[in-house]
Amino acid sequence: MTTGAWIFVVVIALLVGMVAGFFISRKYMVKYFEENPPISEEMIRTMMAQMGQKPSAKRVRQISQSMRGATKKRK
Repeated sequence: MTTGAWIFVVVIALLVGMVAGFFISRKYMVKYFEENPPISEEMIRTMMAQMGQKPSAKRVRQISQSMRGATKKRK
């Protein structure tokens, strides 16, 4: 095999590896964030209390749902 052919094979293998790695890592991170949201309902309650708002269960669920919906829209 000539030197040019080796360089071509290495470049193609590198590109295929990069593309495959990107999609595998993206799928892993989406699954991780679905299972472990970055903010929980307890955190929302704490933040609302710190801002001087009375955290009702309905409002906390609304905020939590809106945050989950925002992450799903980005997919």
